[in-house]
Amino acid sequence: MASKRVFIIADHGLAIFYFFQSDVISTLLSEGIEAVILTDERSIDPIKERFGQPGLIFEGLRLDDVQKYVEKNSPTTQWWLDFLRRAGAAGGTNLAVVESYIRHVKSEAHGRRKRLFPLMELFIKILRRSRLARQTLVRYQNRFTPDLYDDLFEKYDPDLVIASSPGFRQDRYFLRAASKHEIPSVAAIFSWDSTSSYGLPGAEVDWITCWSEIQKNELIGGADWKPENVNVGGMPPYDGYVRKEWIMNREEYFDFHGLDPSRKLLTYASSFVNLSPNIQNIQALVNLINSDQLSVPSQLLIRLHPIHMSGFYVEEADQIRTLAEENPHVHVVEPMKSGGLGFYAFDDMPEKSSMMGVADIFLTVYSTMCVEASLHERPIISVCIDSPTGWPGKYWLPMSQIGIWPTHSRFRASGAGQVATNESELREAINSYYADPQADIVDQRKFAERETTFVDGSAGKRTGEYLISLLNGHNGQ
Repeated sequence: MASKRVFIIADHGLAIFYFFQSDVISTLLSEGIEAVILTDERSIDPIKERFGQPGLIFEGLRLDDVQKYVEKNSPTTQWWLDFLRRAGAAGGTNLAVVESYIRHVKSEAHGRRKRLFPLMELFIKILRRSRLARQTLVRYQNRFTPDLYDDLFEKYDPDLVIASSPGFRQDRYFLRAASKHEIPSVAAIFSWDSTSSYGLPGAEVDWITCWSEIQKNELIGGADWKPENVNVGGMPPYDGYVRKEWIMNREEYFDFHGLDPSRKLLTYASSFVNLSPNIQNIQALVNLINSDQLSVPSQLLIRLHPIHMSGFYVEEADQIRTLAEENPHVHVVEPMKSGGLGFYAFDDMPEKSSMMGVADIFLTVYSTMCVEASLHERPIISVCIDSPTGWPGKYWLPMSQIGIWPTHSRFRASGAGQVATNESELREAINSYYADPQADIVDQRKFAERETTFVDGSAGKRTGEYLISLLNGHNGQ
């Protein structure tokens, strides 16, 4: 095929993970396709140093300029448009997360925003029932298309724009610019819950590739995607888990963290932090370890969430660090920073993969890491103990209320792991997995395949080939 050029929007640490730590980019480059990577300026050098190769060009995404554009151009209107985009999803799928989002925004609305909320709730009802209204909203967003990227489109004349969301984040402005310049676009879904949580596209996007038939149905039922424009390509970077590309051996990992080889290892990944404290889950685990209620001596390794690094969440992170300082069998993993892309690091895969792969039991709160741990075939417990306080003065949800969320309910129904809602259930779940670590392995494998489709290490190549087919004008078919 003739030489082609694509833009790839990598506006998030997980987008770097999706495109670079998989076979997606290498598949494109192997066909002679040139890729212009657009990312935060502060992240270009570390990304270039880590992943740079012939055929790749790096440009800044100008997110600071985007923020200035938002602040100067009808910021209130743009805020409400984004709210309606997310809240106005169609009713053809499970909208439990979207409903929680609406309640969250409503609870924190003040002044004029609070007075306008009843009107916006009426708009939401209209959007839920009318495809025409939803399509009008998506098109109306084009009124807010900055000229920040005109020079890049003129300089590189791309054949396709590839994003890691259909405009759920600030990538919406670049995707709108692509429409303005009549360049086709495709979005790749990198999050397990994106298709059920973020509503309608933030720009007019031509195609989308997702993990599974489940996500495809969510896109069709919730955001009006045409079935023929939705590709099921799996989750490309998870190929690395299947191939065991990053995992350390147990001895090396224990050495790295100063863990006790004579004790079983419980690993806990903080999750859902923005809507509930995790400290009560962690304290329950520490209590069980210290009171010898577990059937064998154990130790705990806690992974802080990127959200723990900012705002009022820092206080909980400090509490967790204090627990580790005071308890010799409690340890903490700190998230790594990815330049301007925050603490969603793209370079800590040996840590993340090993945390799941060498654990005797992996624990979290319905995190995406439930899917990842299934690919590592480790026992999984979702710890959902309600906080007695929540986040004081902030909107929060008891963990007992989130089992109906789409991804959470699928994990619960799958039999791939257990759920503990109090310390007693947690003790029983841990001891049962100590007695039989393979108890749920069959259901776990089925769960991983349903959620990621391709468990043979081929997702990256398949997704890359799909993108190539779009460049060849085959519409992915």
